[in-house]
Amino acid sequence: MPSLKNKMIAVSAALMISTPALAQEPDADTVITTVGGAEITLGQMIVLGTQLPAQYQQLPDDVLYNAILEQLVRQTALAQTVEGKLSYEAQLALENQRRSFLANEALALAMDDIVTEEALQAAYDAQYADLEPESEFNASHILVESEEEAQAIKAELEGGADFAELAKEKSTGPSGPSGGSLGWFGAGQMVKPFEDAVLALEVGAISDPVQTQFGWHIVTLNEKREKPLPTLDEVRGELTQQVREDAVEGIIERVMAETEVQNGEVDIDPALLRNQELVLNK
Repeated sequence: MPSLKNKMIAVSAALMISTPALAQEPDADTVITTVGGAEITLGQMIVLGTQLPAQYQQLPDDVLYNAILEQLVRQTALAQTVEGKLSYEAQLALENQRRSFLANEALALAMDDIVTEEALQAAYDAQYADLEPESEFNASHILVESEEEAQAIKAELEGGADFAELAKEKSTGPSGPSGGSLGWFGAGQMVKPFEDAVLALEVGAISDPVQTQFGWHIVTLNEKREKPLPTLDEVRGELTQQVREDAVEGIIERVMAETEVQNGEVDIDPALLRNQELVLNK
């Protein structure tokens, strides 16, 4: 079956459909053509055009116009052939699609002007106003296999040896070639014994030997800083999503509170949900 794009190109020269002459300035209700008595309007064409993938928007206007019209003409003609002939299953599917479309439209209408600067600021304040800035640490370490080696290294450091040079010379860890530098990290990013040693250090101090599953470490704290809280603009995307989700929940809760729901007085076995024969044999 030809793709929509191919059909668009194929009909670019001309579309053999009789269309009435336009006597006045066209608007959304202007009838472009009729198919079996059903009208196709300019508004319907415009809406279909907005639903096409972006690649089709790049087509020349006349190609796009003719292809959209042809698409609607064919769909209308085909739809007319099944009027009154839909299976019970198809009727139910159509009802479900209509219900879903209307529900989404109801949410869209109720969501107008929901995401305001005031709403975003309120969401930001609720999430970040009471948060304390987290500490971040910049540390270096020298990793060796035994406590004795670690003690010997600390003695050298206390004697004036350069930490970075000793790390390059003796550390077995992957950070050794870079002088033992681990860069910046926050709480929870290092194994607990190592983190505890870092938390206990003052800037510039050197730890006693620390054992982890990787071996024995000598640690020095190079710098410490408070990680700034993100600005509203930095988290605008996630806050927008949060405001929308909260609004949707609020809208649904309000509508449901105003709507009477009566369950049928019938005992249904949940397993019947998988029994498609009930629909197919209707």
